[in-house]
Amino acid sequence: MMCAPDAPACFDTRKPVDFVIVGSGASGGVLARELSQAGFDVVVLEQGPRRTARDFGHDEFKTMFGGELTGHPSWPDPQTFRRDEGETATAPGGGLPPALYARTVGGSSVHFSGNYWRMRPLDFKERSLLGPMEGTGFVDWPISYEELEPYYSKAEWEIGVSGTPGPFDPPRSKPYPLPPMPVKGSGVLLERGASAMGWHAQPAPVAILSQPYRGRPPCSHCGFCIGFGCEMNAKSSTLVTMIPEAEATGRCEVRPMSTVYRIVTGANGRVEEVAYLDAQGQQHAQKARAVVLAANGAETPRLLLMSESSAHPDGLGNGSGLVGKYLMGNGHSVIHGYFEHELNDWKSIQVTRIVHDFYETDPKRGFYGGGGMDGRPLVNAMPALHALTEAGSGPLRWGREYKRDVRSGFNRHMGILSSTTSVPLARNNISLDPNLKDAHGRPAIRMTYRDHDDDLAMMQFLQDRGQEILDAAGALRTWREPVGPQGFHAHLLGTCRMGDDPATSVVDRFHRSHEVPNLFICDGSSMVSSGRGQPTLTIQALAFRAAEHIAGFARRGEI
Repeated sequence: MMCAPDAPACFDTRKPVDFVIVGSGASGGVLARELSQAGFDVVVLEQGPRRTARDFGHDEFKTMFGGELTGHPSWPDPQTFRRDEGETATAPGGGLPPALYARTVGGSSVHFSGNYWRMRPLDFKERSLLGPMEGTGFVDWPISYEELEPYYSKAEWEIGVSGTPGPFDPPRSKPYPLPPMPVKGSGVLLERGASAMGWHAQPAPVAILSQPYRGRPPCSHCGFCIGFGCEMNAKSSTLVTMIPEAEATGRCEVRPMSTVYRIVTGANGRVEEVAYLDAQGQQHAQKARAVVLAANGAETPRLLLMSESSAHPDGLGNGSGLVGKYLMGNGHSVIHGYFEHELNDWKSIQVTRIVHDFYETDPKRGFYGGGGMDGRPLVNAMPALHALTEAGSGPLRWGREYKRDVRSGFNRHMGILSSTTSVPLARNNISLDPNLKDAHGRPAIRMTYRDHDDDLAMMQFLQDRGQEILDAAGALRTWREPVGPQGFHAHLLGTCRMGDDPATSVVDRFHRSHEVPNLFICDGSSMVSSGRGQPTLTIQALAFRAAEHIAGFARRGEI
């Protein structure tokens, strides 16, 4: 059966398709394209709506405060948070949800800032290099950087990444397909300050087009990247790259506004169908020969835990008890600087320069961890957000001084964001809240998270280095956002980790469930360690690799 991209329906829900993919984001979009181009019939279920470039704009309040892209489009979907398992989790009274992700075709690749760092060879084997960390789930990956490298290159070329290798970059088999984006004010100052300290700033690799590429235009430098969709289609989301190419095969149907609430298994414990709710809350189910979960590191474990049965009493594929465990979110710290001259940093993309001199763990520091720094305006490049959060420095004020800071500070401000490792801890997890449910009875996502002491130490270490960079670059004044326990995460990693031992992992090295042979999991939850921040390129490389193996299993009748 051939599907038209604009058809309201294509595949019969009561006849099994080859694959149902849950989620259409960074990994789900890749898997959909690869499997449909390999000749398989694919249905993609996405809980958010399908948007086009015409639907994206620059309304700060609707997007950043109203959660236009991150809220469930049809009914409230609450989340709860706690620091430790002895606490009662509560729903945030306002602001960001604990697990922050976009609900739209293309997922969080639509609203991300586009930073595309590769992990390095050491990231995959740190346990062997550094030894054990007591009380943690610190282990090597079952695969190496060398095995994943061709898929890093494939991801960069297939979606369109702008960049050039820096002095500390890992080996690569192909150059970047596009030159780096032009440097802007924060990048110039980051480079100036880093050079004065003897460190090395380099152009930031980004999934944003610096030149026309595969029929898409380059970035128009509007300044509304992070948190927003791109009305130019210059941001290389799966919405404008992978999904259209999957649909062009005639074998892929994307069903937006389809919220999955259960993976249904038969008497033999194998997956038979995927149950979901439409925009009105009506129940449907799509039969499938195999299912791939690519819903993100919070929604994927939630769905597995909701899919318990007599064959899987603790949740689907959860014989190890590790579904939802080892949540990692990368550590982050911020320092701000105010400069004499106007920076015009509200223009263009978030980040044009990064510093990776402190990527590796250095035993001399006395704690585990590494990371990178970047110069950016943060979300305060948007006028309303600047006025409400960072006018001048310190608490919100009113009157003449406040107005002066709004006028002058907006265009003279930059920040240095540090992104670091996150130690895998079983105590940090995603589970089902026993008390709070949404309007349709689905248990709320409950996040339990408390940063390891080494994570906090690394965040502080890089914030201190950021202070030195801003001072060397000539900042008139600086101010810090306090380093402390993190209460929300946009990087949702590790909750269904891969590994060779079924007792200590959820999926194998090919992303197949150890317990359910026709169930695959491939998103941030598959990751074994956090890397040093900006995990999306690694997630997509894993998806390209997984799709190749999954297609091979299907052709050989091994699913």
